[in-house]
Amino acid sequence: MRRVRDRRKAHQPRNPPGGRGEIVTAKRRIADALDAVIAIQHEAWRDPRTETHWRASLRDYALPKLGRMRVDAIQTPDVLACLEPIWNAKRDTARRVKQRIAAVMDWAIANGHRQDNPVAAVASVLPKNGRNVKHHAALPYSEVPAAFAKLYDGDAQPGAVFALSFLVLTAARSGEVRKATWAEIDLEAKTWTVPAEHMKGNKEHVVPLSADALAVLECAAQEFGNDGIIFPSASGKALRDKALVSLLRDNDIAAVVHGFRSSFRDWAAEHGYDHAIAEAALAHTVRNAVEAAYRRIEFLDKRRKMMERWGEHCMAAIEAIE
Repeated sequence: MRRVRDRRKAHQPRNPPGGRGEIVTAKRRIADALDAVIAIQHEAWRDPRTETHWRASLRDYALPKLGRMRVDAIQTPDVLACLEPIWNAKRDTARRVKQRIAAVMDWAIANGHRQDNPVAAVASVLPKNGRNVKHHAALPYSEVPAAFAKLYDGDAQPGAVFALSFLVLTAARSGEVRKATWAEIDLEAKTWTVPAEHMKGNKEHVVPLSADALAVLECAAQEFGNDGIIFPSASGKALRDKALVSLLRDNDIAAVVHGFRSSFRDWAAEHGYDHAIAEAALAHTVRNAVEAAYRRIEFLDKRRKMMERWGEHCMAAIEAIE
């Protein structure tokens, strides 16, 4: 009889309707729930890139902490742990991540997997203005084109305008750009090799130059020549950081110079670019040896394509650099 009973069990459905199957389904991971939400919403999205934006933002900022959790196990502190690190520094991105997690939780409620939405209580905990003076003030990436238009509509010193433009287009740091020389530029290869002594991590960094970055260099060469410092001050020496700070202030651009790196990072995440490729563009230190090797071999061409799209975004509000 035991053998017959065991064989009957082997042929019985594992998840009978209304039975234990509901318990198994309730253990759905948030990553699976996200797929279900996207499948439902996909037809209503006008922009075909919306799915990519959803997946990229949640992949970078939510799934590292929530990805292995069941939708019925996620609580408000778990959501807060995803949002709090980026709430002040990346306001637009954090807001979208919050909305997208909330949508997935609403789906879980509608399908009987949980009773409440853990995102609801987050708003009362996080700062209302989404800013904190301890962080670098950064423009939402959607406002970067308008900032470019302001720079070229004014009568500021060309060296500072070209330097700031080049900084934004290459997602570089201020010191790397202000100290840049023509010896670091390879116009044929369309690259800028920043020497180790100018890098925060003390390692040489190769930057692929987009068409717009090359256009800035061409303008700088016409204005100052193509020898020595690329973006000199009026005295012919390297610009001081204050020159770029003043340029932003005088044009009422509500950001710090370093904040444009955050604008770029948010843009890359929202447009579906791989986390590691964006980090490589920012020359962030990699501790994983395998990823570091992959960057050296594969990333330059992928970064070049990404920076071309970033340049097109930045220059969208002006027809050409004059």
